[in-house]
Amino acid sequence: MQLGNLTFSRDGAQLFRAALTCDQLNLLEAVLSRLPRNHAGLRLRGVEGLAPFLASTGQIGGCAASALGGDCRPVRAILFDKTAETNWALGWHQDRTIAVKQRVPVDGFGTWSVKSGMLHVEPPFELLSGMVTLRVHIDPVPASNAPLLIAPGSHKLGRVAEADVREVVRRCGTVACLAEPGDIWLYATPILHASEAAVAPVHRRVLQVDFSVEQLPRGLEWLGV
Repeated sequence: MQLGNLTFSRDGAQLFRAALTCDQLNLLEAVLSRLPRNHAGLRLRGVEGLAPFLASTGQIGGCAASALGGDCRPVRAILFDKTAETNWALGWHQDRTIAVKQRVPVDGFGTWSVKSGMLHVEPPFELLSGMVTLRVHIDPVPASNAPLLIAPGSHKLGRVAEADVREVVRRCGTVACLAEPGDIWLYATPILHASEAAVAPVHRRVLQVDFSVEQLPRGLEWLGV
């Protein structure tokens, strides 16, 4: 399947080519350059200068708004950097947790965990189904630099049991999300995805941001970005 033929409504993924101009990408790099380096994955909160990009009228948030509408907001952000020293592989899986401010017992929310000092919980799958994830590419991602792999349409199948993942991926097929600097990939948060180790590892910086329009119930609050 050709990358340009993927649509969010049908496949659960879509490429926005050159969503950031060179000047905008340089500005984003300047914002992210203040963060600690040499982290495989750095969870972000309160990063000065990032909010205008992530607003629903911004260059990044606007891509999310194309799927969720203007009321969407960023609820979690991670900066990934895969290098020769941090050249990991990630098996096929669905993202199933969200970041929240405090632990509140609410039916349907469970399996609490702490990641990088931030509280996470697994919500009802219906909540995840209404979310999107954006991957903002700062470096080139050819086939040799560990592109994200997705199984188109797998987000429509609900929670996929681990024992069924391999068969679902076989049925849906696999697309490698190649990208150039400034490209943004939009995908449904619960889509099955994976990543192999880079063949010729160089920097592969990706700003990954989850967006939602939903309010959490009964005192639960998004941690936010």
